[in-house]
Amino acid sequence: QVQLEESGGGTVQPGTSLRLSCLVSGRTISSEGMAWFRQAPGKKREFVSGIRISTGQVDYAWYVRGRFTISRDYYKNTIYLQMNGLKPEDAGVYFCAAGTLTPGDLIADIWGQGTQVTVSS
Repeated sequence: QVQLEESGGGTVQPGTSLRLSCLVSGRTISSEGMAWFRQAPGKKREFVSGIRISTGQVDYAWYVRGRFTISRDYYKNTIYLQMNGLKPEDAGVYFCAAGTLTPGDLIADIWGQGTQVTVSS
């Protein structure tokens, strides 16, 4: 059974950076794509960025484009989310998911447990 485990969250000041990791364990993932979502208190979970496993094609939500970068490492079975120029509105629980990519979204089959990101001065 495939499991996704996020790490790398924390508390940072506005304008700084964090890198989140999502480790895929259990067996080789067969999903077509993986993505990061986030959820702030009292708000709906929203798509942040996705990556197509086979081609490396990426997609970003407009509110993170130019600041966040998603990447994958085959050998480490890990995807990353490099977050630069963090803003208070980027705070929330960040989830990793695997499934089928659609424009600006992912139809998820598997979810991780999430990692907390707090952006505060």
